[in-house]
Amino acid sequence: MRLQACADLVARGDPDRFRATMAAPVAARRVLFPLYAFNIEVSRAPWLTAEPVIAEMRLQFWRDVIEELAAGKPPRAHEVAAPLAEAIPRDLIGRLDALVAARRWDIYSDPFEDRAQFDAYLDETAATLAIVGARALGAPKDAEPVLRDAGWAFGLAAFLRAIPALEAAGRVPLVEGTPQAVRDLATDGLDRLARARAGRGRVPRSAVPALYAGWRAEGVLRAARDVPERVIEGKLDGSEFAARLGLARLALTGRW
Repeated sequence: MRLQACADLVARGDPDRFRATMAAPVAARRVLFPLYAFNIEVSRAPWLTAEPVIAEMRLQFWRDVIEELAAGKPPRAHEVAAPLAEAIPRDLIGRLDALVAARRWDIYSDPFEDRAQFDAYLDETAATLAIVGARALGAPKDAEPVLRDAGWAFGLAAFLRAIPALEAAGRVPLVEGTPQAVRDLATDGLDRLARARAGRGRVPRSAVPALYAGWRAEGVLRAARDVPERVIEGKLDGSEFAARLGLARLALTGRW
């Protein structure tokens, strides 16, 4: 029942990751649904209130949860905390603290200071999620550079899709929002994705479902590179049929 609660939360809060996880074997779902439910709880915490102090407290709750689980303490009475403790080994779960801490940027309206801070945000959020998920599914430590590149590219694609909503909420999402800057950023994402794929042999088949979450990434990044104006227009997704066909092919072949 607790796993179903996590799956329901992902279905409501992150339909793309829900579809990706449903395409995975059942054993992988037991890891990924709690992890993605945790990610939803954390990512939405800054947006549930207009009071920064309350948002900080919500994030601190999750930092405390992660600290306690990493120390081997019993999970708190929360529908996500207990399944997360069962899904993610203690030697990995502490790494999720960086993901929670990075979400403090979402609380405030300050822009990123520079490209390095923007890159770090994607690394600590999306790349951390990919690394922890894949490692929990059996990926070795030496696969982490591959997972980091893939997760960063996935995170960039998701971030670009979110830009209209971020701007509507009063945020300044990009360090530089000119068409050429967007094109360069998308090109960086595609380069990282290509580099990750060149090293896909380091990721065992059991861990590949942690990378299904990036099923839209290449198409989104190509659209942003080719026509940067699509970012602000919110028109990066392209054909839904083609995207779903790509997810089906990914699940069948394991070639992400």
